[in-house]
Amino acid sequence: MSLILNILWTLCGGLPMALGWLLAAALMCISIIGLPWAPAALRIAGYTLLPFGQRVEDNGDGAISFVGNVIWFVLAGWWLALGHLVCAAVLAVTIIGLPFAWAHLKLARLSLAPVGKSVVPVD
Repeated sequence: MSLILNILWTLCGGLPMALGWLLAAALMCISIIGLPWAPAALRIAGYTLLPFGQRVEDNGDGAISFVGNVIWFVLAGWWLALGHLVCAAVLAVTIIGLPFAWAHLKLARLSLAPVGKSVVPVD
């Protein structure tokens, strides 16, 4: 079932948003300052491409993750969240698109603070 949902997901905004996450990771890699945020962006890009069958767990380090997430929000988090919100609004128009809209809303929340999160398979 996850395979079918992931295929439909790539057609319903998953691929463009995963490319957005990859762009954010590439921009973070360009500068030395943004380099610590690139692994989180790459991890969430993979999750954005194939979200079904996986879940996100918080394993943050408290204050370090908080500061990292604040800097992330200023650099890239807000525009990724905006992209997910636009995709969610477009998909929420139809009944078939509602589960995918809900997934985009969860990803919008994740895009505001991805530092200290890990992606694990669902058991």
